[in-house]
Amino acid sequence: MVTAIQVEDLGVHFRRNRRGRRSFKDLFAGASRRSRPGEFWALRGVSFAVEQGESIGVVGRNGQGKSTLLRLVAGVLLPDEGRVQVHGGVAPLIEITGGFVGDLTVRENVRLTAGLHGMSRDEVSRRYDDIISFAELAGFEDTPYKHLSNGMKVRLAFSVVSQLDEPILLVDEVLAVGDKAFRDKCYKRIDELLADGRTLFFVSHNERDLRRFCTRGLYLDKGGLVLDGPIGEVLDRYNADYDPR
Repeated sequence: MVTAIQVEDLGVHFRRNRRGRRSFKDLFAGASRRSRPGEFWALRGVSFAVEQGESIGVVGRNGQGKSTLLRLVAGVLLPDEGRVQVHGGVAPLIEITGGFVGDLTVRENVRLTAGLHGMSRDEVSRRYDDIISFAELAGFEDTPYKHLSNGMKVRLAFSVVSQLDEPILLVDEVLAVGDKAFRDKCYKRIDELLADGRTLFFVSHNERDLRRFCTRGLYLDKGGLVLDGPIGEVLDRYNADYDPR
């Protein structure tokens, strides 16, 4: 098996209401030097490996580091301790506004965002009609992005990202915003990507979705990895520890 993601003793901390900034001296200091009043560890001591083609569901209550973990894997955040190694590119669907510019039109945003993710100009032109069709935005191509509804933004983001050829797909709760008909389309597309051998890293509070797409789970609590195992066992442990109802 080929390792897609390797995480070793991962740790990241924040200040209240904003990302903690470190001085040059802090980079060479121990953990006690870097921990200051008002800071907390969002993740610490987290280690796991993901093999190519696996579908991983990340489970935990709000504020336990799930989205932070995805941002570390995507390279949006840098760790304060440990390391993350990603073998292959990622297609991140972790923020519906990420990479899109409010004053640009839908057409311009498709070209810009796909290009920023490494899609060539010829590829964008070749896939443009499919992106617009999947997003159900025909007739809105010259509309500024900022005038789209949240549902339209989600459709556009998923449509662009799902067209990328990157081997790793990161999904963070964003599908909860779309309507049922579009979610069904997204789920079918995810099934196709998994059948194609893609690796899925999926954060969701929807147990049904986690059981559908994921074979393995990571349960995070208080910044640590509580359990790494089959998704059914992970969800049973999570439900026993914390009943979301």
